[in-house]
This record gives sequence, C-alpha cells and structure tokens, in this order.
Amino acid sequence: MIHAFDTFYNEYTAKTVCISFEDWQDENEKKITTGESKVPSDYNSGEFFKRELPCILNLIPKIGIQQGDTIIVDGYVSLNNEGKKGLGEHLFYALNQKYPVIGVAKNKFSEKDDNRIELLRGTSLKPLFITAIGVDCKLASLYIKEMNGEYRMPTLLKKVDQFTRI
Repeated sequence: MIHAFDTFYNEYTAKTVCISFEDWQDENEKKITTGESKVPSDYNSGEFFKRELPCILNLIPKIGIQQGDTIIVDGYVSLNNEGKKGLGEHLFYALNQKYPVIGVAKNKFSEKDDNRIELLRGTSLKPLFITAIGVDCKLASLYIKEMNGEYRMPTLLKKVDQFTRI
C-alpha cells in the first residue's frame, strides 16, 4: 500500500489525513484515516517536522502500515546537501527506517539539494519538488509522475489536501 499524509492547522488544532491506495495509477483510495491533535509547535522554516511529525506519528497506529508499504508526505525529505533533514527523513528514522518516504513539495526550498528533483506534470510549467529516502529519488519521481491526474498535483494528493480542510 501507499499512504499519503497531509495536515491542516487552525489556531489550536491540527487535522491529519492519510489516504491509502494500492497502485501508483489509482484514481480512488482504498482507505481514509483521520485524526485531530493539538498543534504541537509553531511553524518555523526549515523545522516543519517539529510541527507535522507528531501529528503523523499519532495517526500511524490507526493505519496498519506493513512491510513493503511506502509513505508520501507533503513536504521535503531532505533540505540541503549538508544533511539537513526535512519532515520525510525525520519520519523515516522515527519509523526505524522500515518504510520508504517520498516528499512532494509545492514550493522550492532555498538551499541546494542534489537529492531534489523538479517534476513537471501535465501541462503545468510549475514543478513539484520530489525528495526521497529508502527509495531512489529518480524512481520516486517516476512514481509521482505516473500517479493519476492530468494536472500538476496528482488526484489523490490533491484529495488528501482537500480532506484536511473538511
């Protein structure tokens, strides 16, 4: 299974949603899992993991992740060539390096990262920024490229974002 996570914040609470699906080309999810928690931290650029990682880790036990599954996060796995970890890498190590993590970010992080691939989907001229750990980043980029949907954002990744706001 593939599990895509996203979190939406209001003043006091964070709503985290995970959409689980079987194949990269799937148009529909197999399962939706949601959870709410207190906002664990203020937003700080380059330290997004402090805010979102606790929310994802609180939801993980409800999902039933198994060996061979892959995780997608809304954000970065790595942030630069000097080893600064993004949300995805922190999650990878928090889960004992058992599951590959792919980061799909909509905005470019300012520091250089040779592990980052700019991916154009559909007719969009604005790329997605793909990073990964536990799976080759080029392969991860191909997975995201082949996901269902003709626009910049794959159908199920757009859906997980929308579900956080409901």
